[in-house]
Amino acid sequence: MLLKVENLSISFKSNIAVNKVVEAVNFELNEGDILGIVGESGSGKSVSSLAILGLLPKTAIVEGSIIFNEKNLAKTSNKAFQNIRGNQISMIFQEPMSSLNPSLTCGFQVIEILLQHKKITKFEAKKEVIELFNKVKLPRAENIFNQYPHQISGGQKQRVMIAMAIACKPQILIADEPTTALDVTVQKEIILLLKELQKETNMSIVFISHDLALVSEIATNVLVMYKGKVVEQGAAIEVFKNPTHNYTKALINSKPNLKERLKKLPTVSNFIENTIDTTVYTSKEREEFHKKTYSKKPLLEINEVATYFTVNSSFLSSKKHYVKAVDNVSFKLFEGETLGLVGESGCGKTTLGRTILHLEKLTSGQFFYKQKDVTTLSKKEIKAFRKEVQIIFQDPFSSLNPRIPVGKAIMEPMKVHGILNSSTERKEYVLDILKQVGLSEEHFYRYPHEFSGGQRQRIGIARTIALKPKLIICDESVSALDVSVQAQVLNLLNELKQTFGFTYIFISHDLAVVKYMADQLVVMNKGKIEEIGDADEIYKNPKTSYTQKLIDAIPKGI
Repeated sequence: MLLKVENLSISFKSNIAVNKVVEAVNFELNEGDILGIVGESGSGKSVSSLAILGLLPKTAIVEGSIIFNEKNLAKTSNKAFQNIRGNQISMIFQEPMSSLNPSLTCGFQVIEILLQHKKITKFEAKKEVIELFNKVKLPRAENIFNQYPHQISGGQKQRVMIAMAIACKPQILIADEPTTALDVTVQKEIILLLKELQKETNMSIVFISHDLALVSEIATNVLVMYKGKVVEQGAAIEVFKNPTHNYTKALINSKPNLKERLKKLPTVSNFIENTIDTTVYTSKEREEFHKKTYSKKPLLEINEVATYFTVNSSFLSSKKHYVKAVDNVSFKLFEGETLGLVGESGCGKTTLGRTILHLEKLTSGQFFYKQKDVTTLSKKEIKAFRKEVQIIFQDPFSSLNPRIPVGKAIMEPMKVHGILNSSTERKEYVLDILKQVGLSEEHFYRYPHEFSGGQRQRIGIARTIALKPKLIICDESVSALDVSVQAQVLNLLNELKQTFGFTYIFISHDLAVVKYMADQLVVMNKGKIEEIGDADEIYKNPKTSYTQKLIDAIPKGI
């Protein structure tokens, strides 16, 4: 046995009270094992892994034992940990951009680890880092060695982090949500890479995620955590196929079902309270809705739209070349429908959304909103257009001002667009909207940092619908949320669509979510439309190998 955690409890001391966040957790990790720890935000999974590495703040009270190589890590000094961290136990963090130093090259950051723990020269370390970059399948390893984090993609940044984590051949690798915000195809590549590395080096892996289907594809054993406690554990195949705890069942079933379209996705509370609605949105109902929707004139018409960016060939060169972010794209969007826009990072889907919003300049082509050419609108007409076409951002926290309460943040754009006549009327209206998105009146006075990720996304939705728009662009608006919170937000978007008659452009790299939400599906690849048609039909019979690759990459579980 390599690692044994016994009765691990973690509390945080504040001026007011002592809050217990992990309670009596027990598990074992053998050599060559992959243990999956699953649970939503706040379940205690990441805190437990930080305790293993001795990275908890001084306010933490750790009880129980963490035995590694006959040493109790819970009682180990910070100085003794310096030889363990990165050398014997290593970690891949959730967000590589904030984990990598933006002012240092990727190669230098990995060399630092080697020089700290190994007696080798800088020349030998560089050679080893390039070998590591090739091992983790980074393209142009020597180029990336000299590049800065902002110059490479999200998937490549995560590979640099993996190279850093395995540089000293650790006995244990802790991977904390290493694929959360990545494309499904990149996510699959990272999972396969970790499995290959584990097989090659026989290291043990602790893989942390909120996605049980994803964990079941890599882990041999699974530990399910809920509110700081272990509610279920066992062999991955057994836990996934025969879950016993309602929370585990919720994690499996909160994700959209690829075979049938439920009218309402079940959430954790539905499973705990046994109030699951199994009503299915039938093919006949969908057909009738489409017949009614597509008989009208289009709300938005995109004709051969192109958005190019000019970039210098190099820092010292004045020679420019074009990046064709969106290249000759055409489609029609009808009032009341949800159009899914799917593809990998860099395919142009977000740029297309920003071009529609008039936030990026159109290079060529036309687009019509309510049969009016948007490219010829006056400043006054553009302001009215922007009121009717709104966006829900991927990261609601960075789109909210941390210095003002959320109620004021929702009221500000209402004032700009002249919605209602006084602050009193606007406040009453916003309080009502907060209730409609599942928040309460007291939330009006709170600041963004006082909310969870799911609540912030609801605030983002409230701010968007406060302007009474016709068309809403949802840009990766659920990609970073826990599966159950994701289900709540998707249910909310569908409810609001029925209540207010919204039209959505739903942008995501997750084809399972897009298929659930969308009537019509647009698959983008390298700025162009790869495939367009009915969402269910494309999923059943993809016409291109690229679409098939996206479908195959969806984690389906054991």
